[in-house]
Amino acid sequence: QVQLVESGGGLVQAGGSLRLSCAASGRTFSSYVMAWFRQAPGKEREFVGSINWNDERTDSADSVKGRFTISRDNAKNTVYLQMNNLTPEDTAVYYCAAREGYGSKQYPDAYDYWGQGTQVTVST
Repeated sequence: QVQLVESGGGLVQAGGSLRLSCAASGRTFSSYVMAWFRQAPGKEREFVGSINWNDERTDSADSVKGRFTISRDNAKNTVYLQMNNLTPEDTAVYYCAAREGYGSKQYPDAYDYWGQGTQVTVST
């Protein structure tokens, strides 16, 4: 079965950086799309970005364009979310998600597998 395990969250000051990792196991992910979502208290889960495993084509939300970068390491079966120039508005629980197929889907229901989430808190 597919397992996704996020790590790398924490507390950072505004303007700082964090790199989240999502270790994937249980399948060969070459035909999968991997995505990052986030959910702040009292808000709906929102799309952050995605990457096609096979061709590394990425998509990202307008709110993080130019600041966040998604990548993957095939040998480690791991997807990364590099977050730079963080602001307090980026504070949320960040989730890794996966679905079989190709192409970005920006709504949570499109994804079949989810990690447990990792907390990111950005202080002023």
